[in-house]
Amino acid sequence: MELASPEDRGFDGERLQRIDRFLTESYLDTGRLKTMQLLVSRDGQPVHYWHGGTLRDDGTPMREDALLRIASMTKPITSIAFMQLVEQCKVALDDPVARVLPEFEGLGAYAGGGGDLPFAPTRPGRPMRFVDLMTHMSGLTYGFQSRTSVDAAYRKARLDLSRAAITSDEYVATLARIPLEFEPGTRWNYSVATDVLGVCVERISGMALGDYFRENIFAPLGMEDTGFDIDPAKQDRLADAYLYRPGKPPRLTDKAAESRLMETATFHSGGGGLISTLADYDRFCTMLVNRGAYEGGQIVAPKTLDLMTANHLPGGADLTQMSESMFSEASNAGTGFGLGFAVVTDPARTLMPASRGEYYWGGAYSTAFFVDPVERITCVFMTQLYPSSTYPIRRQLKTLIYSALTHSNA
Repeated sequence: MELASPEDRGFDGERLQRIDRFLTESYLDTGRLKTMQLLVSRDGQPVHYWHGGTLRDDGTPMREDALLRIASMTKPITSIAFMQLVEQCKVALDDPVARVLPEFEGLGAYAGGGGDLPFAPTRPGRPMRFVDLMTHMSGLTYGFQSRTSVDAAYRKARLDLSRAAITSDEYVATLARIPLEFEPGTRWNYSVATDVLGVCVERISGMALGDYFRENIFAPLGMEDTGFDIDPAKQDRLADAYLYRPGKPPRLTDKAAESRLMETATFHSGGGGLISTLADYDRFCTMLVNRGAYEGGQIVAPKTLDLMTANHLPGGADLTQMSESMFSEASNAGTGFGLGFAVVTDPARTLMPASRGEYYWGGAYSTAFFVDPVERITCVFMTQLYPSSTYPIRRQLKTLIYSALTHSNA
């Protein structure tokens, strides 16, 4: 990978090297993580790249072009795809979701029952809008939240793990039989909302989600290794995935040589189904930091991206005031939520180095990215450990990266 001089881009190169030493000593040497890649860029130019560990549990060396499960880092891509359709006036953010998904007509909030009992008739309320899907204020949930009878119904229907078990139409039909957790627009809860958004992209465009991505995002950006399915010729590049075990080495949970990811996906999960590479996701981040532009064109307009990265929580609230999630890929204090991204609204309250307006997301296998539009810095971090809440590595990376910055645009 061709790197610019860190000093020419406002970084201290020796301080950037601290990141490599820290990751090696704290995570690889201790056995906490098996696989790692990191890329830091500024102004769209890579300035620091590092990888360590192994690609496979059998000791196969890590490689620069490794294929990795990016899980919920799929969500920003789906959100960009939907906003392309908004730009074409094929749909509007305040349209009711039932306009595209008639199965959701009359879907109401939980009013009792569940478990061994049928759900009680739901409470009528305001209709779910597309903006509610994009901000995770839709009333939908994830089964792994494990708090309510609604969550339990998601687990029973296997709505969190739908790659090869269901089609898009079956997915929506199943969701339509389960009450919402709350009236749309009233609370924030990390959920399958972006999976639903992906189905909407399919119905509006008339294309499978993967095909839409390929034609309208991946091909223009040169993201040749990103998709819902893996070319069998590339299987040797797929990394193994691991599960955290307290006090024990991580357990191999998806062996690449035998992975179910090699089966064709019947459901293209807009919330978590993509496989990608560090270089491909860096291209996506470069487009973002360039306000939607890429060499030769525009994925979304600058004002569209401004709208997406503004805080849409009511009254300018942050997630400490609105979230009822047991888990999400966002931190809470000083963090709002836009249309597909968590957004830093008050850097001081995050207790981390940050810029106001910085936006980010992550994936269940501990992958992460952030885009700082003030400093024009992007970072992509890849590993394969579930769940992402295991270690504070995202905070540590941000601290190390910003401590290496010598020239600030703020």
